[in-house]
Parts: sequence; C-alpha cells; structure tokens
Amino acid sequence: MPNPATKLEAINTMLSAIGEAPVTKLNSGLVEADIAETILESVSREVQGQGFNFNRELNVTFNPDSNNNITLPTNILRADTTQRANNKDLVQRGSKMYDRVKNTYTITTAVYLDTVVMLEFQDLPEVAKRYITLRASRMFLDRVVGSATLHGFTEADENRALLELRDMESEAQDFNIFNNYDTFSIIDRIGSTRTIE
Repeated sequence: MPNPATKLEAINTMLSAIGEAPVTKLNSGLVEADIAETILESVSREVQGQGFNFNRELNVTFNPDSNNNITLPTNILRADTTQRANNKDLVQRGSKMYDRVKNTYTITTAVYLDTVVMLEFQDLPEVAKRYITLRASRMFLDRVVGSATLHGFTEADENRALLELRDMESEAQDFNIFNNYDTFSIIDRIGSTRTIE
C-alpha cells in the first residue's frame, strides 16, 4: 500500500511542472519552492473552505468566553448555527459569532455550531490532496511560467481530480429526509398531532 502523499511531495510536483529540481525539505530556501508552498496553502484553504464531509463538524458546542463572545479557533473556516430548536440565529463575522436578531456579539449561553475546519495537508483524504496539488500546480505554472500549452495539460488533470473529489463527496453523503430539520419538523408535527384510535 502506498504511503500517503506529503506536503513536500505536493511542492515537488509543483516544481516539476515548471521543470525545477525537487527539494529535500520544506523551507529549503529555494524561492520557487517558497512560492509553491504559499500557493499550495492558499489553494488548500480555498478548497477546504467549500466544506466537505472530511472537514465539516456538526453540532459542536461553543461556550462564551470571559467577554461573553463566541470566539472561533483559528482553524475554523466557516461556522453557522446548527438547525435545532431554540438555537440562536448567529452568523460568523471575522473570528466571532454575531447574533443577527439582537444585533450584538454578546452571547451569554452555549451555542451549537456546524463548522468547516481547516485541516493540515497530511490529514486530508488522498483525493483532496490530489486535487489541491493539481490546482496549485496549475496556478503556480501560470504565475511563474505562463505557458498556455502546459496550462491546458494540467487543467485537464485538475478537472479529473475535481470530479474524483466530487464523487467521493457524493458517496460519503448519507442523504436522508430526516437530515433536514425543516422536513423533519413537519413530519414530527404531523406525527404528534395524530390521535390514537
């Protein structure tokens, strides 16, 4: 069984796209490698920000801090209140949650949030690593070399990798009408109003 892809391998894939020799470690001092790592991090954040099964956490409890704010950890890319009875209507503003109904950051009770978390490259599924690496390679190639011919080749690879990522996501979805709070609440109301004869 092959070893999981590493961040160093991803950077070397990007360097090979422009004909550059591989590096043996991160922070090697090679300018192109540093640029590649910056682009890889940026693309990883962009892709993970879309939210997938592998980096989405549901119904997580967050308690207010000493200032009565819900301050999110730095690895949270997106957060929204969980759809459940009596939960507040909060939205993310910067690194804090904001109460849209009361127009305030002041939140005095625990809240339940669905979050999208930024994972380290090594913690991503292989399909996601492949897509991020190929997308970052194309962007790196465009910025450093700017070759339309090479761009067309890697864009085809990127599109195939995106399809694989979407396939993995759809296979991992356990779609069920009870996963939707609005649908479930209607069914629950209908069930609770029936009388036993």
